[in-house]
Amino acid sequence: MSIKGTFFLERDKAVLVVIDVQEKLCVAMDEAVLNVLVKNVGILLDSALELEIPVLVTEQYVKGLGGTLSELKEKTATACYYEKMTFSCCGSSDFVNALKSTGKTQVIITGMETHVCVLQTVIELREAGLDVHIVNDAIMSRSKQNWKTAIHAMTLAGAIPTCTESVVFQLLKVAGTDAFKKLSKLVR
Repeated sequence: MSIKGTFFLERDKAVLVVIDVQEKLCVAMDEAVLNVLVKNVGILLDSALELEIPVLVTEQYVKGLGGTLSELKEKTATACYYEKMTFSCCGSSDFVNALKSTGKTQVIITGMETHVCVLQTVIELREAGLDVHIVNDAIMSRSKQNWKTAIHAMTLAGAIPTCTESVVFQLLKVAGTDAFKKLSKLVR
């Protein structure tokens, strides 16, 4: 595969995955970092909706950790939700089947915690041969060191580190469209 094919996201190949941004888990996070994550995941959700990119949302042990954060739940009305007990999303056959049914080969990853559920999911998605883009400003852990370590491990596994704004503009491709006018306002 070409360098561009590896690093550039394509609308028709992409799926957005939001991992475990849940009420009770969010309480344990640094508030300033959480605010950035929620804003950026929101931008990515708005972009996915506008660009007709499928969205899969996971929730770890809802009974104990609560549902997806309400600010994001409002933006995921058309998304498919998958409850899981395994840390990796790939431990849920419903999630794996849904991902396969999209036919997409590029997976945009957001969520928490970077060093647990996100890391394990990314490793399994890479093992399955998918191109994985980890949105560093839309994933988090309670500890910055754990976040950094997991980013490094995922990169070594072949995941592409990126940021929210890069994702949005790669998916848009060109300026001047109605989608560009709408979405470019979100990252200003």
